[in-house]
Amino acid sequence: MLAKLLPKHTRVLLSSTRPLFVVTQTYFCVRRCVFGYVKPLLDFNSVIWSPHIINYITAIESVQRRFTKRLPSFNTLCYRDQLQHLSIPSLELRRLQADLFWCCKSVFDVAVLNFDEFFKRSPHRDARGHKYKLYKKSPDTRIRSEFFSECVTAVWNELSVSTDFSTIPCFKGSILNADFSDYLVCF
Repeated sequence: MLAKLLPKHTRVLLSSTRPLFVVTQTYFCVRRCVFGYVKPLLDFNSVIWSPHIINYITAIESVQRRFTKRLPSFNTLCYRDQLQHLSIPSLELRRLQADLFWCCKSVFDVAVLNFDEFFKRSPHRDARGHKYKLYKKSPDTRIRSEFFSECVTAVWNELSVSTDFSTIPCFKGSILNADFSDYLVCF
């Protein structure tokens, strides 16, 4: 399925933006195009299906890499430098942030999810770190072990004390500034 989708997304993105690269030279316009064209296609339903295999992660990331590499002054830069110059996160990081965001929504009963089906609250609220720690359920199957609630629990429990849990927008703002490089597989 992934092998069929990625070439199509790549063709659509690169062909629809070809005139854009000729007309504009500003990073602001390109950044808006990345968020307008690339992100919606590649972030769609990322909480339901978030790749865990390195080949899948790099394949999805390659679509954004091809898009940014087509910029006039970016073809000599490595992918990490391209992302830094444009001030955009990698798709892998965005998927992790989306998982944390949905985890927060389910912990505070904002999402239409049965919390007990996915997570278990830790009874040790006075332990180190924040007071919303979760226990990692032991999965019944290998497929369940790669589900978002299993993958996000370790990252959730390692969030710093300075993470703002007061409202959903405050939480989202605080995770956008956090460093998750230890939890990223590729980028």
